[in-house]
Amino acid sequence: MPVDHRPLHVLYEDNHLLAMVKPAMLPTMGVTKGQPSLLALARDYVQRKYDKPGRVYLGVVSRLDAPVSGVVLLARTSKAAARLCAQFRCQAVRKVYWAAVAHRVRPATGRLIHFIGRDEQHRRMQIASARATGALEARLSYRTLQDVVNGTLLEVVPETGRKHQIRLQLASFGHPILGDRKYGSRQPFPLGIALHCRELVFQHPVRQHSVTLTAPLSRAWRSLGCR
Repeated sequence: MPVDHRPLHVLYEDNHLLAMVKPAMLPTMGVTKGQPSLLALARDYVQRKYDKPGRVYLGVVSRLDAPVSGVVLLARTSKAAARLCAQFRCQAVRKVYWAAVAHRVRPATGRLIHFIGRDEQHRRMQIASARATGALEARLSYRTLQDVVNGTLLEVVPETGRKHQIRLQLASFGHPILGDRKYGSRQPFPLGIALHCRELVFQHPVRQHSVTLTAPLSRAWRSLGCR
C-alpha cells in the first residue's frame, strides 16, 4: 500500500523533544534494514539540521500502528525519554484520537469497557473473558463530532494503552474503523485506516509546563467530508 510522501511535518521541537505527524502507512519503527520508518527519517532530519556527527539519539515515547496517522512524540535525550515514559505508564498523558467509523453511532457519547487478549493465529487482538490468561482490561470514551460519508466521525479518548484497543473496541461495538479490514471493515479509506492521533497533552519533561500537540488531518480525510 502506498505511503503519503509529503515532507514530514514537525509539530514541536526543542533540545529535549521532537514531535512529528506520522503519515499513514509509514511504520513508526522496527522495520527491516533499508525500509523507511518515522524514526529513521526523524534521525536524518536532526542529523542534517544540527550537523550532528555519528548516530543521533532519539527515543520513541509514543508510537502508532503503520496504517494510523497522527502525533508521534520522540525524546532527544535519555532523561527526557525516561520522564515521558513514566507519564505514559501512570496514564498522565491525555491522548485524543479521531476515528471515522461505519454507520451512525448511537448513543452519541459513551464509554466502552472490554477485556482483550491476543489472537496469535490471526496476528490481531480479540475480545476475551476477564478470566482468560493474559487478558487485559481496555477502556475508552467517545463522542460524536459529525456525520461523514457512510459513517460517523468520533473523538476517542483511550483510558488504557492496550494494543489495537481502539480498533478492536469500536469494531466490537458494531462500528469498525473505515478501511480497517483486519477488524471487519468492508468500506475503503484512501490511505491506511481512518484513525488519527489528533492530540497529545503532557508535561514537558524538563521545563514542567503543559504541552498540547495537535496534528491536522491529511488529504485522505477530505473524501469523507470531515471539517
